[in-house]
Amino acid sequence: MSNKEPRFHGEVSEKSHKNMSRIRGKDTSIELALRKALWAKGYRYRKNYKLLPGTPDIVLTKYKIAIFCDSEFFHGKDWQTLMPKLQKGTNSNYWISKIERNMERDQEKDKVLLFEGWTVIHFWGRDILKNTDECINVIEEIIFDIKMQNGVDDDGLLE
Repeated sequence: MSNKEPRFHGEVSEKSHKNMSRIRGKDTSIELALRKALWAKGYRYRKNYKLLPGTPDIVLTKYKIAIFCDSEFFHGKDWQTLMPKLQKGTNSNYWISKIERNMERDQEKDKVLLFEGWTVIHFWGRDILKNTDECINVIEEIIFDIKMQNGVDDDGLLE
């Protein structure tokens, strides 16, 4: 039996149905932007890595880094501001419970990954699109820290 949550709750307008049907779970514009920038810098990665909890969007297996590209709406950015807006809208109970569950699930998978020795990074979609270079800098700083902890220089040799 599947633990997936039901996909349909309440009445949905044709406009809402059309908008929601265009939302993708993988290969989103934010993922593509970050992957393209990583590839251009010479980093090789796995995408939608099913061997890890939460199926991270991008995984740098060499450094044990799991990267999640989170959309602001579905992952509850500025939740204290967003929730009151949702309460005024259509299907508010569904959306509030869905986003709260997404946030809980994010925390649960992060704990498991951290316990297993992975570094977990979450980027907001707008940050990726507007400041891709800054996101890459964050990743590179973490890679540098990992190399220093492991005593490995840029050539992969032990110091």
